[in-house]
Amino acid sequence: MFLADGFAGEYLPRTLLLYYTMTERFSDHLGARGAYPEKFVLNPSQHNEYLRCVALLSQSIGKAIDPTLHMGVRIEIEENSPGVMVAADGSEVSLNHQP
Repeated sequence: MFLADGFAGEYLPRTLLLYYTMTERFSDHLGARGAYPEKFVLNPSQHNEYLRCVALLSQSIGKAIDPTLHMGVRIEIEENSPGVMVAADGSEVSLNHQP
């Protein structure tokens, strides 16, 4: 379990880890480059996990979240992707969480 800043000391369930990792990569990119990343590329298994995250978060906040975008950035599904964020300059940033 991981402690998330701004979540009143609540531990993040492992089921939300991909969602929050994507958010962290997005935020780091925006802060460093002042631009939105180009896209996220997930494999089918990661995409299914992402959809579960979105459903859980939508239910908890009582508002629908668009599952085709993450923080306004499009999500693509690619069979053999390791899971990356494609930066504005085309470079790839891994979405694999490093404990």
